[in-house]
Amino acid sequence: MKLQFKQQDFQVDAVQAVVDCFEGQPIKTNRFTLERSKDLIKKAKLAALGTQTIDFETDVLEEIGYRNSPIHILESQVLDNIKVVQQRNDLLESERIERPKGVKLGYNLTIEMETGTGKTYTYIRTMYELHKHYGWSKYIVIVPSIAIREGVYKSFQVTQDHFQELYGHKINPFIYNSGRPQDIENFASDSRISVMIINTQAFAARGENARRIKQELDQFGTRRPIDIIAETNPVLIIDEPQSVGKQGSVTLKSLEEFNPLLTLRYSATHAAGEEYNKIYRLDALDAYNKKLVKKIQVKGINVKGITGTDITR
Repeated sequence: MKLQFKQQDFQVDAVQAVVDCFEGQPIKTNRFTLERSKDLIKKAKLAALGTQTIDFETDVLEEIGYRNSPIHILESQVLDNIKVVQQRNDLLESERIERPKGVKLGYNLTIEMETGTGKTYTYIRTMYELHKHYGWSKYIVIVPSIAIREGVYKSFQVTQDHFQELYGHKINPFIYNSGRPQDIENFASDSRISVMIINTQAFAARGENARRIKQELDQFGTRRPIDIIAETNPVLIIDEPQSVGKQGSVTLKSLEEFNPLLTLRYSATHAAGEEYNKIYRLDALDAYNKKLVKKIQVKGINVKGITGTDITR
């Protein structure tokens, strides 16, 4: 049975909020040389023993890789754009571009959406619109757990036909697997929208498999998988950033190595002090008023130890 998706105005508004923050950015596709090594390491070792020679013209293959083009508009213009979006959505205006301290993740934009209102659908559609308006095609979705990772991947699958009808093409995402470095090569060399889904444990841990993303592999010559990813200047999408942040500063610092163009932060409950440049809000009350959720549950508060609350007085 084919699922039918109804376009929701609030989801479109959340998508447009992100797109409008970069008004004035030219649409452009950037390319770079993606050098592949064909058994070059092995041949070099044999050459050192005098048993084989290396023909660099035939043994080193070059392919074209695709990266997100840099943001060409000035930071002051980005700030002005953000303020316009915030005014439109009745949000407090940012006095300056807000960024996490000690972590370089490009521009950070916060989108608050209540649980159950289609957060994943919204950021998938945002990818299509950013590609349409600015040519940005490389995305990495960061999730805090394997369970959420599987749910996000399923959302990409079930919405494929819907977005095919809207935009004329599909996104084929992949889940990062340390045993399949060729997926990263495909991610870089594909000219279409490319999406990698990765849970934080996969790159922030210190186990043998986690280290593979930072190891030099034969098929990449002298480069590491993380170097290939960094060259694409991906847009990071952090699903539940407050959960990712709980895993420690090492995890957040590790995100720098992706060399992100910008970072989009989606959650219903952002951590206090981490709502960087909030551009859209659909909170619990908004969701209830729009009949998107059936009820709001408020956790009770007990007050003890002050006059008027102690029945023994």
